[in-house]
Amino acid sequence: MPSLEATFRHQEILAMLRRDGRVEVSRLAQHFGVSTVTIRTDLEYLEQQGLLRPTRGGAVPAETKRFELPLEETRQMHAREKERIGSYAASLVRDGETIILDVGSTTTELAKALSPSLKNVVVITSGLNIALLLESHPGITVIVTGGTLRPLQHSLVNPYGTLLLREINADKAFLGCNGVHPDKGFTNTNLQEAEIKRAMMEAAREIIVLADHSKIMQVAAARIGPLEAANLLITDRKAKKEDLEALYSRGLEVVVARHT
Repeated sequence: MPSLEATFRHQEILAMLRRDGRVEVSRLAQHFGVSTVTIRTDLEYLEQQGLLRPTRGGAVPAETKRFELPLEETRQMHAREKERIGSYAASLVRDGETIILDVGSTTTELAKALSPSLKNVVVITSGLNIALLLESHPGITVIVTGGTLRPLQHSLVNPYGTLLLREINADKAFLGCNGVHPDKGFTNTNLQEAEIKRAMMEAAREIIVLADHSKIMQVAAARIGPLEAANLLITDRKAKKEDLEALYSRGLEVVVARHT
C-alpha cells in the first residue's frame, strides 16, 4: 500500500492526465519537489493498476480501467472533506425512511455517520463494505442489490446488478460520482457503475449527490445523468466559488458542508 504522500501524488497525476492528456517525468518531479526516480516509481505503480500507459519521458491515459484507484486509497484522498460531506448527508436521513447508498468513499463516510438512534430505516446498497459497516446498527435493515462483484471497489454491478432496484421506491438515494459539470452533468469513470447509479436515480424520490471539490468541473467517461436529475449536491468548502455559481446558474441546489 502506498504512503499517504504517494497517494496524494497519484491522485494529482491522474487529475493532470484528465486535464492535459499527458504528463512528463521531469515536470512532475519539479511540480512535487521530488526526484525523477520517485516519479518513475509513482508511474510504475499507476501502470500496474491499469490507470496509465508509460511513454518516453512520461505517461498517457490507459485505454482501460481509466483513473480508478482502489477504495482503500480513495478514502485517503480529501478525507476530512469527505467526512464533512458524509456527516451532513447522514443528518438528512429520518426515521422510517428507505434510502439507497451508492458505493464509494464519501458514501462510506455517510454510513459511518448515521445516528445510532435511527429507527426503522432500510438501507439498500451496492457496496459490500457499507453493508458490513451497518450490519450491527439496531435501527437499520440492510439490503444489498446483488449482482457481480468488482473486488477493488467492493461494489456490485451488472449482470443482475439492477434487478432489485427496479422493484423498489426509495425516499432518498445518496450517490457518488467522479465528475460534476454544468454542461455534461454527473459522470463516472466506470461504465458498469454508471449503469447502477442511473438505476438508483430511477428508484428514489429524492436524489442527493455527494462530491468533494476535486470532482467539480470534471468530466469522466460514463454519463450518469444531467444536473436536473439531482435534487441536491453536497460538496465541501474548498470548491471554487465561480464553479459553484456555474452549477447554481443551471438550477442545481448546492450545499457546502463546513463542519463534521
